[in-house]
Amino acid sequence: MSIERSTAGTGLGAEPAPTPAPGEIGAGTPLALQLQVLSTEHWSLLASRSLAWNESFSRAGMFLSTLTGAIVALALVAQATDFGDGFRIFALVILPVVLFIGLTTLIRLGIANYHDGLTVIGMNRIRAAYFERVPEVQRYFVMPGTDDTESTWRAMGMDIGFPLPVVLIASAPAIIGVLNSVVAGSIGAIAAIQLGADTAVALIVAVIIFAALFAGQTLFGRREALRDRPEFAPMFPAEPAEDAGAPSA
Repeated sequence: MSIERSTAGTGLGAEPAPTPAPGEIGAGTPLALQLQVLSTEHWSLLASRSLAWNESFSRAGMFLSTLTGAIVALALVAQATDFGDGFRIFALVILPVVLFIGLTTLIRLGIANYHDGLTVIGMNRIRAAYFERVPEVQRYFVMPGTDDTESTWRAMGMDIGFPLPVVLIASAPAIIGVLNSVVAGSIGAIAAIQLGADTAVALIVAVIIFAALFAGQTLFGRREALRDRPEFAPMFPAEPAEDAGAPSA
């Protein structure tokens, strides 16, 4: 009786599995499986982006509700104390709490916007994979399959024809930042009056604090927006304008 050496599977004598060529992602994987994996990740990113948006709305709504409640409480106390020392002390207790909630809300909105941008870039890259594997469907898509800055802004709904500064001013973080500055200015003015300052001095204090906090929030947001983020580096940049109309190979 003789014993034969098996050459099937991964035993001795079996040929090594084919190695995908550099840059050839998914070589040897069935197209249906590739599309299944890509679509699963696409839906995962979409759900994650939806959660980020819901949290942004919830945090902003919580801040606005707190601010509204504080204003109503201040109005009731003002009627009871005729804007006396009791009103000012109550305002100096409750308004810093509102400001704290506003500042933390602004920071959280920045984190949510970062997450939103990351998921949009991921979905743009997945569309690029769709277009590489099934190029004939590209003309049916309205969102880009490129992940450069302009394409990301477009996929986030920011490419609407208005100048970028106008779009940013109308954003939720900018509105929260303005409200935070108003609350901080009010705290400064009330504190100045409580310390014996007249109305003109209190107004000047309020304007200075408003401008300082608004500038600080703006600089903080600008620094975060311009921070070098390797995960945002384009992998599928858009073609130059002069080559955009050229047929692809």
